[in-house]
Amino acid sequence: MATVLLCSTPVHAHVTPLLAVTRALVARGHDVRFLTGARFAAAVEATGAEHVPLPAAADFDDRDLAAAFPGRAGRTGLDAIRHDMLEIFVAPGAAQHRAVLAALAERPADVVLVEPLFLGAMPLVAVPADRRPPVLALGIFPLGLKSDHTAPFGLGVLPARGPLGVLRNRALHRFVERVAFAAPQRAAEDMVRVAGGEPSGTFFLGWLADADAVVQLTVPELEYPRPDVATPVRFVGPPRPAPRTSDRPEWWGDLDTRRPVVHVTQGTVANEDPTQLLVPTLRALAGEDVLVVAATGGRPVAALGPLPANARAAEYLPYDALLPRTSVLVTNGGYGGVHHALRHGVPVVVAGKTEDKAEVAARVAWTGAGVRLRTSTPRPGQVRRAVRRLLADPSYARASQRLGERIAASPGETGVVDVVEEVVAAREASRAVR
Repeated sequence: MATVLLCSTPVHAHVTPLLAVTRALVARGHDVRFLTGARFAAAVEATGAEHVPLPAAADFDDRDLAAAFPGRAGRTGLDAIRHDMLEIFVAPGAAQHRAVLAALAERPADVVLVEPLFLGAMPLVAVPADRRPPVLALGIFPLGLKSDHTAPFGLGVLPARGPLGVLRNRALHRFVERVAFAAPQRAAEDMVRVAGGEPSGTFFLGWLADADAVVQLTVPELEYPRPDVATPVRFVGPPRPAPRTSDRPEWWGDLDTRRPVVHVTQGTVANEDPTQLLVPTLRALAGEDVLVVAATGGRPVAALGPLPANARAAEYLPYDALLPRTSVLVTNGGYGGVHHALRHGVPVVVAGKTEDKAEVAARVAWTGAGVRLRTSTPRPGQVRRAVRRLLADPSYARASQRLGERIAASPGETGVVDVVEEVVAAREASRAVR
């Protein structure tokens, strides 16, 4: 049995995939603690793990970021992203690190699992490997390891081949690290120094390069090649979605139709404003020979307004039953939701450019499994053209089905457990030799 410490920022989209990993670790008999925000205590304890609360200086409620971080108001574009990097992710890093040290002092861990934006891990990996437990970074969104073969994370820029592509990427990395995010980079390095470490020079969003390994929750076919990266990367595939006990709505029988079913969702977090994607999609397809099925992610269906005759809606839907009937998914690009669609071979229209969504959209386009709209607020005409394109060209469905086959064959969260056990066994063998 290994003793494992998981660490996550208190953000729903970050905690959720780690809960699946936690359940798998507990099921395999490991002693698991999960360091994250107070509002996730019940969810952590339901997995059989012990919840370790983040200190107040590192905890917040991601359902109301405006209240937790009032300085966000009125910011847009690069200024808004830079603010979020500094205040939401870098600033709590020192308190996160102290919480990690306190947890390890109370009960040493054989391995520490960390999601990429838990930046309290940066001072930890700055310590020589023989003076700390192994640290594994869990890739819960597209891989951000720096490479001459890829553009910086967050831009949604596709790889470019050849020497010119390398020159382009190097120039973009210099701009992002030295200009666009120079302030968060300095703050992250100061955090490491205050903790008693020496910054490695690694860009703060790519600190995973200093971890012992990266365990990426996707399949290699959905990630850009990085032949120049030295950090071990293990692709295990996405976690299996937790069964949802959503009741089937009274209109469920309408899915028994020869018309293509188009499902639209803004997920369960970024769905406060249905006019971003849900409403434009309903309007875009009102005159099309399709059945549109919308999920509001817990928001009142009435917020969508009057539904077109060819549309149905519910707050939640049983995806394992819906996706096999779906011809196209229209989404704002959550990593987990896109993987769920691809698992079922459903081609995807992605309308998202915030957080990691630009990178998710870029990978969907790169694999040929869908279309990206390069905006979070598409016009109905953009959505209509994209859906028509995916329905008319079977190559998108074929590409999605190929990815679905690879996802179905991947171990998912049990693959993370396998890596943990391998790392712990290797550490024990190394100690025995000494």
